[in-house]
Amino acid sequence: MAPPFVFPQNLQALEEEREDNRLCALKPIDITSIRPSELEEFVKGVSFDLSDGELFCIEDQDVFDRVYSLVKGFSNLTPACKLNIVESLRSNFSVLLPNVDSLSRISQDEENDFPMLDRVMSHRNAFKIYTYFLINIVLAEESSINSNKYPKVTATSRKKQPMNSWDWEPQRGRILNLIANSLEVNLVLLFGSPDLDESYLSFILKNTAVMFENSALLKDSDTRDALSRIIGACATKYHYTAQSCASIMHLIHKYDFVITHMADAVARAEKKYADGTLAITLIRDIGRTNPKAFVKDTVGADNVGRFLVELADRLPKLISTNIGLVIAHFGGESYKMRNALVGVLGKLVAKAFKDVDGDVTSTSVRLRTKQAMLEILLERCRDVSAYTRSRVLQVWAELCEEHSVSIGLWNQVAEVAAGRLEDKSAIVRKSALNLLIMMLQHNPFGPQLRISSFEATLEQYQKKLNELEPNIPSETVPNGFLSDDDQCNGGGQIEQQQDSVSDSLPPIEERIFYKDNSVLDVGNLEQTRVLVASLEAGLRFSKCISTTMPTLVQLMASSSATDVENTILLLMRCKQFQIDGAEACLRKMLPLVFSQDKSIYEAVENAFITIYLRKNPAETAKNLLNLSIDSNIGDQAALEFIVDALVSKGDISTSVISALWDFFCFNVSGTTAEQSRGALSVLCMAAKSSTGVLGSHIQDIIDIGFGRWAKVDPLLARTASVAIQRLSEEDRKKVLLSSGSRIFSILESLITGFWLPDNIWYAAADKAIGAIYTIHPTPEVLAADLVKKSLNSVFNPKGQEELEDDCKNDRLSTLTTVHVAKLCRYLFVISHVSMNQLVYIESCVRKVQKQKDFKNKMATDCQEATGTSIDCPSKDNNINAELGLAASEDAVLDMLAERTEKEIVSGGSSEKNLIGDSASFVSKLCRNFTLMQKHPELQACAMLALCRFMIIDANYCDANLQLLFTVVENAPSEVVRSNCTIALGDLAVRFPNLLEPWTENMYARLRDPSISVRKNAVLVLSHLILNDMMKVKGYINEMAVRVEDEDERISNLAKLFFHELAKKGSNPIYNLLPDMLGQLSNQNLKRESFCNIMQFLIGSIKKDKQMDSLVEKLCNRFSGVTDVRQWQYISYCLSQLAFTEKGMKKLVESFKVYEHALSEDSVMDHFRSIINKSKKFSKPELKVCIEEFEEKLNKFHMERKEQEVTARNAELHRDKVGKLTTKNAGQENGESDVTEDVTDGEVLDQSINEEIKSVNGESRPPSVGSEDSSCTFSEVVEENPDDTEVQSLKVKTRGTSKSQVKKSEIKNTKADPSRTRTIRSMRSKQS
Repeated sequence: MAPPFVFPQNLQALEEEREDNRLCALKPIDITSIRPSELEEFVKGVSFDLSDGELFCIEDQDVFDRVYSLVKGFSNLTPACKLNIVESLRSNFSVLLPNVDSLSRISQDEENDFPMLDRVMSHRNAFKIYTYFLINIVLAEESSINSNKYPKVTATSRKKQPMNSWDWEPQRGRILNLIANSLEVNLVLLFGSPDLDESYLSFILKNTAVMFENSALLKDSDTRDALSRIIGACATKYHYTAQSCASIMHLIHKYDFVITHMADAVARAEKKYADGTLAITLIRDIGRTNPKAFVKDTVGADNVGRFLVELADRLPKLISTNIGLVIAHFGGESYKMRNALVGVLGKLVAKAFKDVDGDVTSTSVRLRTKQAMLEILLERCRDVSAYTRSRVLQVWAELCEEHSVSIGLWNQVAEVAAGRLEDKSAIVRKSALNLLIMMLQHNPFGPQLRISSFEATLEQYQKKLNELEPNIPSETVPNGFLSDDDQCNGGGQIEQQQDSVSDSLPPIEERIFYKDNSVLDVGNLEQTRVLVASLEAGLRFSKCISTTMPTLVQLMASSSATDVENTILLLMRCKQFQIDGAEACLRKMLPLVFSQDKSIYEAVENAFITIYLRKNPAETAKNLLNLSIDSNIGDQAALEFIVDALVSKGDISTSVISALWDFFCFNVSGTTAEQSRGALSVLCMAAKSSTGVLGSHIQDIIDIGFGRWAKVDPLLARTASVAIQRLSEEDRKKVLLSSGSRIFSILESLITGFWLPDNIWYAAADKAIGAIYTIHPTPEVLAADLVKKSLNSVFNPKGQEELEDDCKNDRLSTLTTVHVAKLCRYLFVISHVSMNQLVYIESCVRKVQKQKDFKNKMATDCQEATGTSIDCPSKDNNINAELGLAASEDAVLDMLAERTEKEIVSGGSSEKNLIGDSASFVSKLCRNFTLMQKHPELQACAMLALCRFMIIDANYCDANLQLLFTVVENAPSEVVRSNCTIALGDLAVRFPNLLEPWTENMYARLRDPSISVRKNAVLVLSHLILNDMMKVKGYINEMAVRVEDEDERISNLAKLFFHELAKKGSNPIYNLLPDMLGQLSNQNLKRESFCNIMQFLIGSIKKDKQMDSLVEKLCNRFSGVTDVRQWQYISYCLSQLAFTEKGMKKLVESFKVYEHALSEDSVMDHFRSIINKSKKFSKPELKVCIEEFEEKLNKFHMERKEQEVTARNAELHRDKVGKLTTKNAGQENGESDVTEDVTDGEVLDQSINEEIKSVNGESRPPSVGSEDSSCTFSEVVEENPDDTEVQSLKVKTRGTSKSQVKKSEIKNTKADPSRTRTIRSMRSKQS
């Protein structure tokens, strides 16, 4: 019989001879020294011996030595030799396994048979040897593959491989599956006990773990399954649990790619052997781990958490009964472990409680466990970590998708999600938005969630319930009592949800439908109660979603693109389910098309297409025109932008355009004038990219837009004027030829007539004048007639000459007889005509310049062309260029343009100019403040006309700037102040040099009491500064104050301004911050407002270099500042900086600059905050310096406090001694001398004494005692060299009584004058 085989520590250890008579390799062969041909023969001989001999011939010494030699040098074998030896070993081992089972059957018949025992031992030896050699072959080949992962391409490698070439992957899978099969046979008899040889199991487990570390090896499914079977059998079948768990935990901590495979292995073992010991032990080990360990090992925490979630997904029931082992990690600091536990609870709630079998007790326990898990999930929504809050919301979304949330809990989850929409973290808001989307998509209440529908249905069924229980007060089913299987839609329909879990009431057997809008008989009382409860839950859910609309509007203005995109998706879902307010919120989405973020624009465009564009062109047209009707000016601009884009892309087809024309022409029955106007408005938008849209219906635009329908809807005339302006060049020529005179007469009557109401006329006249200047060949002629007719309508029978005389002679009495409304219209007409004339002149100049450039380009092309007979004017151009005539042409053109612009308002010296005279009249009219206050609407029109004239002419602007700023500051009407503020922005662009001295006055508009004025001022200044039209001057602090404006809109605009300003260049805020700090600290701001402003401004500085420089700049501001308030503000700003190592060193080096301010507690608190933050990021060397700096600060703070206390103490003493001297002035000379000697005595205030004690941290007995609450005693005790105490005069004050001096206390002082002088000198040194 061969000696027993014992698993060695490594393969080479088999060559060592042991005294315990174990099987070892006595005569190993070095196969590297054998020639290839001989090696092949050697391998064939070994294979023949293995196949020809008995199964356990492997234990024969000669065979064992030869097989060992081949396994040791396996990597040096040829592929054919490898395949030969592997097949021999594997086939023998596969035949050996069934013999093990036969041995167990024979052993039952032949007990105590010694030959049988020898046979068992031989089989055991062979079993171990085959297992050992096969696993070592796998390890050797894998090691060889890894070392030769990138082999060099040689000539031999390109040759065709032989048919029996080495294909390792299938062989590896067969070997490992064979090892796994060997663990599944009955090995109890083979090893003599149920617990197998520990060295065998240790060898198997150790090498299995090594293979698990190879990610490439796990990609093969056969190999992966075999390894999972091996580790499951070792841990579960053979109770090698502790060591298996240790290996598994090591792998999980170190390698993230083994997590899912390990979870599969554990789940397979539990299912195959019906034993969850391995899973429970792993959970127990995780639960026993110190939570602080996961804080340091973040990778391990992540991997362990993922493993728990995977395990809960595969073994939900087992994990649900042992979840208490790991629930303690909710109290740990590792958010990754809390995230994992949240995921585990989600898997358990969804999967662990679907089985409803069992008695009443087990069902009750199951429900209580599930309820506890749900409560934990709700509680975790308020976790301190944003990652955990986000993960919880994601889990709730998964539960909603799997229909695992009951109706009773539905509204609690919805309210939590609605609250998280205002979370400070963007990832939490994103998860909350996705959760609400999922809840709407899978809601159990139906496809329509209108509040009114639910209320009406609920009221009907509530009456029905009251009829069924007339003697019992109506009660509703409490939350959580409604079945998971019951669903109610908004129409009153109950539907059964197939995948839900019923936790309380059984499902309703019958479905309920409406018939003829009547209340149906829903059955018994219990079913009616359930229906009423479900309707109440649906109503509550609908109201919850509806109340989030204001928050969603705010999220659409978020700086986070994910917020905007997910908000749009939620609003689309809300509109689909007809949530109240969703339609209005979606319209506020339109301005986002101007966003520079491409993802936001695409989200808006996709939402627009989904909501408003339909397959039916008529429906699409109706949606678009209704959207145009209800939109404001800003939304109209956004709608025009997106319609233009969709028309150019073809998303809005020609069939939709035709349907819009049908609505405009009243071809669709039931069309209103308002819808006709909306259709024409959308057509005007489409004409921007498709110029031929309007040309085919010009006559319809004239007939309908300015006809009788314009009187029904006056805005139709304005829209028709816009349509005329949008005509293409070809269509304009056609209009002028066919019906030009008619259009101009209509436009003229619209402007000078009075058939439109005042609130519509201004908008219509604006567009009508624009249309005249767009299509008329000589618009200035028609415009002159318009101005004259408008003047005659106002001052009839007086004409222009009388008006001019009245203005010159200051006889403005005619204004009392003029209709104010007509005068307002006249002022609007002349000012608007002036502006359009200016624009017309500029367009003419551009046309001339364009023609000139085209002519020059043609000349250049002609000069470059060769072989042409064209007479090129290039020679003349060259001569003109040499003589400077080309430049003189440009100068002449500019001079003519400038002169023409001046003639609009100023006019020629010898000519009369109607608009110029009117400008003078407007100026004088605006200076009549009494009249303006009496007629606010006249002041608005007059100031608007004044501003327009000022924009046109520089001289007129300069002459009236003082008037403009006077009005903008003192006008009682906020409309006038707002208009003037906007005009100031235009003037600053047009004449920056004239407005530059008035910069401070422009910033002053930010302090206007009117919200509208302040908002416009912020917009105007933002536009000017961000577009480099105005320099950022020393008044920028006024804009910073608006960050804390009481109006949220203004505050957001100011924040947006600084956000955009920070993007310019090297961030101007960095340079402006120190000055803004000084200016804001001198303003009368609340401390909270100041802190919020500076925190926001400092937050916009991101560069470390700028932060380091700010440390030095802010520290230098301490010098020369004695105001405690400014010390506090500067130190607060320092505490808000992000300190780097360099910045911290600068702070330490600047100690001398701010040391005088450290006596203030608030200043010291800010410096402590800086130190605490710096300790978190600092390296060990820097941390030592920071701690020394902290000690230095604390020491100096206490010293400064003591010095201040001493100084206040001395000052108080001087005051009291002065009063004492005055009171005793009338006493006798002896007593006066005594008093004089005592004047240097120190008087201590009790409160100051206590302050000194608090600073020094010591408790000392008071040197001053009080006889009662109304008395105050002060004394000082000093010691002389003779150890005798010298007491100053004890002063007792009660009310207004005089202090009394005890002669017995002064005798010693009079007796020793030298002692008195010593005391005086000591006190003088102290002072």
